Amino acid sequence: MKLFNREKHWEHIYNTRKAEETSWYQPTPSTSLEFISKFRLTPEAKIIDVGGGDSLLIDNLIDLGFKDLTVLDISISAINRARARLGKRGDFVKWVNSDITKYFPESPFDLWHDRATFHFLTDEKDINSYIQVAKRGIKSAGIMLIATFSKTAPDNCSGLPVKKYSRASLSAVMSAHFKKLKCVSVNHITPFNTVQNFTFCSFKKTG
Repeated sequence: MKLFNREKHWEHIYNTRKAEETSWYQPTPSTSLEFISKFRLTPEAKIIDVGGGDSLLIDNLIDLGFKDLTVLDISISAINRARARLGKRGDFVKWVNSDITKYFPESPFDLWHDRATFHFLTDEKDINSYIQVAKRGIKSAGIMLIATFSKTAPDNCSGLPVKKYSRASLSAVMSAHFKKLKCVSVNHITPFNTVQNFTFCSFKKTG
């Protein structure tokens, strides 16, 4: 049986679809920004957008004055698109081309943001690897903001199965190292006018 190659899959997605042709596209990442506004982060806070691809969150964080930003994505094409869009505005952003389960942060972050990356990890080994990377990659008392498909969302996204989480199950899977702060359910309207319900949760690292 041929092994699935995550990198090749996402390279194909980003090489064949424009940003507004992807189901996760948001002109404004409102829910993420609402959460972030409550965290009282300083402009010097270290922030990573995990699986950020060419999403517009990084543009908004630059506009808000944050100065220490990292975007990680498994697809170099996604990163190149974001860099081209931002131009000189993004010169100070650190761009990391990596599978999140194999990422070794140089130093820990104050805020770890992940909208719709974690839920693509359906194998328990990958899920545990992600959590260990997050444990290493987030400062003591740092914040994780993570969004996954909810239990009522579709079973697949971008041609791949996803692991869906309720507020309770997402909190439970993170509970060994992260304490839940707040969870909400949010409907995302895709560019195709379909609805995807997300579970958004913020956590504080406990160790």
